[in-house]
Amino acid sequence: MKIAQINMIHFGSTGKIMLQIAETARDMGHEVITFSTQPFSFSGKRAQPPLKNHIYWGSFFENGIHYALGSCLARNGYFSFFGTRQLIKQLKKFKPDVINLHNLHSYCINFPMLFKYIRKNKIRTVWTLHDCWSFTGQCPYFDMIGCDKWKTGCHHCPQISAYPKARIDNSKRMWEVKRKWFTGVENMTLVTPSRWLADLVKESFLKDYPIRVIKNGIDLSVFKPTESEFREKYGISDKKIILGVAFGFGERKGLDAFIELAKRLDRSKYQIVLVGTDENTDPILPDNIISIHRTQNQAELAKIYTAADVLANPTREDNYPTVNMEALACGTPVVTFDTGGSPEIPNNTCGSVVARDDIDAFEKEIIRVCDEAPFSKEACLKRAEDFDMYKKFKEYVKLYENSSYSR
Repeated sequence: MKIAQINMIHFGSTGKIMLQIAETARDMGHEVITFSTQPFSFSGKRAQPPLKNHIYWGSFFENGIHYALGSCLARNGYFSFFGTRQLIKQLKKFKPDVINLHNLHSYCINFPMLFKYIRKNKIRTVWTLHDCWSFTGQCPYFDMIGCDKWKTGCHHCPQISAYPKARIDNSKRMWEVKRKWFTGVENMTLVTPSRWLADLVKESFLKDYPIRVIKNGIDLSVFKPTESEFREKYGISDKKIILGVAFGFGERKGLDAFIELAKRLDRSKYQIVLVGTDENTDPILPDNIISIHRTQNQAELAKIYTAADVLANPTREDNYPTVNMEALACGTPVVTFDTGGSPEIPNNTCGSVVARDDIDAFEKEIIRVCDEAPFSKEACLKRAEDFDMYKKFKEYVKLYENSSYSR
């Protein structure tokens, strides 16, 4: 079987998922080509080396124009004509039996052209939704503002400046054209990593498609209990470590919750460690929070997870946060807000869920987990067995191989 995988980038969480699914499918005897836009430097040189069995489409210049026009006119998906034509030309040459779409909302593709090609050729399509963007007029998430306009038709969007950024409110029109672009595709199945997102899709204009939940996975050969001298390095051997991990700390990831915890907790007994901070967050952090910028590699991150007593995840908008899985795989329990798919990851043997924004309950539960140790390392590791990425990626291949989709 010939399988094409398409994502806006070949790196980051969605890019890695695309490449890892592709590798699994190849191991199972299928021919796979992955596609993404190639990041270019301002000098015009390729910013990344070529990948095996991978084709880049578009150009830095054209995507820059798409971003400028798309954000100014709030018309993401209307431009990149030449790049999309290049992509379709390569797809025609490859003649895939199945196309797996991933994230495509970064001003890099012309949706009418792509979906016209898919419809005309009646290609079996799987679309993995990594957020809510495909069925809203603008935003990828709406939990924090409590908006439900997407159910009947977006308008007067309060998040036009959020990613993917727009300078004017065109959400009503974009909701309508997305419904036109993305519905009515013969033989398309939607995949979501969480039950939470699947339930939202069932309330959207995409509800008529079959929906499958295939949860994201992690590499258990990397994320596993890994001893280190992390505690000794920071002089916190006698403290309970409360770990927060995010790549882009801010209100959405609960940075303010950690700052509030730092004010409340006994600094002689507890130590907050944040991984994924940067030069913008450092100045606002209290002096009793250890700030670690992006780690060198995943093995280093596994050491930090292992050293921690609890992963605290006060996320306010999320689909299926990888950090929860990674912590459990290292034997560390999780305390999280009841947000998106986050509470689907720990069960009652390895973590706790508290109401979103209930800082009092969050603090109380973190202290309980640190002091009473109600969740064993063994229970965390047992739960982590469900997150083996190779098992999850094989579910994708089985979906590709299945000639008839069913709900």
